[in-house]
Amino acid sequence: MASTSLAHRGVVVAKGGAVASSQPLAVSAGIAALANGGNCIDAAIAASAVLCVVEPHNSHLGGDAFIVYYSAKDRETIAFNASGAAPKSATRDSYREGIPLHGVRAATVPGLVHCWGELHQRYASRSFTEALRPAIGYARDGYPVGPRVARVASAAGDLFSRNPFLQTLGLSTNTQIGDLVRQPELAWTLENIARDGVGTFYNGPVAERIVAGSQGHFTLDDLAAHRTRVLTPLRARYRDLIFHGQPPPSQGHILLQELQIVNGFDLMTLDEITRTHLLIEAKKLAFADRNAYLADPEWINVPVNALLSGEYASKRRAMIDLQQAMPEYPAGVPLTPVEQGSETTYFLTADREGNAISFIQSVYHGYGSAYVIPETGILLNNRLTGFVLDPHSPNVVAPGKRPAHTLNAWLATRPDGSLAYVGGTPGGHIQVQTNLQLAVNLVDGGDNPQIAIERPRWQHMTNEGAVSEPVGAGVVEIEERVGESVVSGLRSLGHEVLPIGEWAHGSSAQLLAQLPNGTYALGSDPRCDGLAAGI
Repeated sequence: MASTSLAHRGVVVAKGGAVASSQPLAVSAGIAALANGGNCIDAAIAASAVLCVVEPHNSHLGGDAFIVYYSAKDRETIAFNASGAAPKSATRDSYREGIPLHGVRAATVPGLVHCWGELHQRYASRSFTEALRPAIGYARDGYPVGPRVARVASAAGDLFSRNPFLQTLGLSTNTQIGDLVRQPELAWTLENIARDGVGTFYNGPVAERIVAGSQGHFTLDDLAAHRTRVLTPLRARYRDLIFHGQPPPSQGHILLQELQIVNGFDLMTLDEITRTHLLIEAKKLAFADRNAYLADPEWINVPVNALLSGEYASKRRAMIDLQQAMPEYPAGVPLTPVEQGSETTYFLTADREGNAISFIQSVYHGYGSAYVIPETGILLNNRLTGFVLDPHSPNVVAPGKRPAHTLNAWLATRPDGSLAYVGGTPGGHIQVQTNLQLAVNLVDGGDNPQIAIERPRWQHMTNEGAVSEPVGAGVVEIEERVGESVVSGLRSLGHEVLPIGEWAHGSSAQLLAQLPNGTYALGSDPRCDGLAAGI
């Protein structure tokens, strides 16, 4: 691929460790952990906690996380699923009027904090107190508001006035760049976690305040029952690499399925119009299967192995017409039976030993449930809206069940098990579409991480928020930097195309490549306030 008019930022090259995030203060916390002798887990916990303080519209202690960890010593990958379940109070009957977008009743049990403890216990080399120190400082003493936080707050409309609990975050529609925001209640919570461990959040003083402030939504049993699932990642070969992704209830299988479908084409022999058309059609096919099958695998047998098989990919691939867009595709029929029973932040870290982590955390929509637990500063997610009320859907709400998740993180290894790439992005249903384009840019196009990030992107937008709804024809929103010829060419193939601003795509990617000699090359998306740095 040509790299014309790209590289607004230079690729960062480092050997002793690396961090890339949408927020520079989180990057600084991660780099400080690495510089003080910590590993990528110490850096990740530090960055994750800071993001909760300084980017509350994206993620918080009341949210969830999905992680893929790479161990250089063992050359193995491990997936951490930190998604929370619906509480005992969340039955279909209790939501006869629908699941609200905001308010405490929109929240599932928070999973992020428990995952900090799981990661720390297994891999950390520094104390938990040290990892949380930067976040505690920003909460207690204040952090200066950056451009993105100010922009999101100013665009929040009446969300703050309709949800007075958000005042605890110290933000308003009048927030300006550089304003100093203090959150003493959040500092209290973080200090308790740093001193007593994550148990206090799920079965201690913090848990008691969460339950007391949840207006009957959560019980102590709901919190105490939560656990982080430590799993084998989903894996699929693409070209000469193995991509490792998140198992259900994450929709990470979509990325791997998309890659399996396009693996049968030599993409670089196709012109840009045909190549883009093919990727969009692969997205439609994978999402049709997602809508039919994705749910909590502890409740329903999700046939991911069948969906990712080469035979199944061939059948789905054969449905694509390179000369014509399909309005929508039906779900396929995998060979395994199925038993029925958008605001996010992504970052990565890597250390001098070659270990790396791909980390995504979220409260779902902007400011999540818009409900902050009194006397804790904890902003709750609204992930319960990821369920549906259709009793025939695999994703129907039920107590103790986890909703289908947009969150996914990935990394890729070489045939010998060495690390090749780490990457991800926020963006709800856009995530797996962006990650597909990033993978193609890196693997097929040979881009370095920064060039791969800066290429013009598309996003196929439909009504696929609810798993039980059809995908529909949708609209291809594409950054206008692609040029009029690509827009016209896609329209001639039957796509409804809407050009958007030059850098208006709804994602903010971070990427890392590890060269065979162990050197890291990494990039950060200019579509956000992010930063890539190394030591």
